[in-house]
Amino acid sequence: MKFLTSGKVKDVYEVDSDNLLFKFSNRVSAYDVKFKDEIPHKGKVLSKFAEFWFETLDVANHFVETKSDTEIIVKKMKMLPIECIVRGYFYGSMVSRWKNGEISLPNGASSELATKLSKPIFDPTTKSTHDVPINRQQSIFQNLVTEEEFDWLSQKSIEIYNKMAGISEKAGFILADLKLEFGKLNGKITLGDSIGPDEYRLWPKDSYKIGKIQEAYDKQLLRDWLTANGYQKQFDEARKRGEEPIAPNIPEEIIDKMTQRYVAAYERTTGKTL
Repeated sequence: MKFLTSGKVKDVYEVDSDNLLFKFSNRVSAYDVKFKDEIPHKGKVLSKFAEFWFETLDVANHFVETKSDTEIIVKKMKMLPIECIVRGYFYGSMVSRWKNGEISLPNGASSELATKLSKPIFDPTTKSTHDVPINRQQSIFQNLVTEEEFDWLSQKSIEIYNKMAGISEKAGFILADLKLEFGKLNGKITLGDSIGPDEYRLWPKDSYKIGKIQEAYDKQLLRDWLTANGYQKQFDEARKRGEEPIAPNIPEEIIDKMTQRYVAAYERTTGKTL
């Protein structure tokens, strides 16, 4: 088996001419910064979540089989160069972009933080070290996808979001947003990469309040800690100077909470024990 690349969370190996192996790690990143500290059981959660969603969603995907607790086999694909993001709630980067006039809200949607949008919106980005939001016209002009492909991706991504949101709701969660990736397999657009708490925001329904999110069963706990302690600002300033941001040590309390919430998200959503 040939090692190909190491990403923020998973390592990729070539199994043969048709298949790849994804090995999920306990690594964690936030604000495009990789941390030395790891989150116990995270790799196992991400691997098992990927298997669950690929087998549950009624859409063509590249999943083949589970190899181990932290490894899956997938079909090789030519990945499309955009990340397909669906937003169901007014949160995250959407807030600052709306304030700057860079994005519009659906008719009837409130601009109060963490409010459910009147309908989910397709809000894709480029695929790069620092993803850049991109609209339909820009995607086509830059030859990232064709008009037909963009429209198909928009419709299918929202369909998948709605299906996942329904499953999450039954488990007591709110799926606030979602990132999907697609590629082409034998000329057909196919769902790929992986799907788990690193690709979406997940809020418990029983603590949800408009205006402020009290709990998150994803990476938001780490993001909030970084922001509250001024690290996000430090990261931005370092990049402006052309420097690579330096990741701080993550407090043990944050690590423990993230482990507990990743495991709880999997077990409550799937009804299975990790």
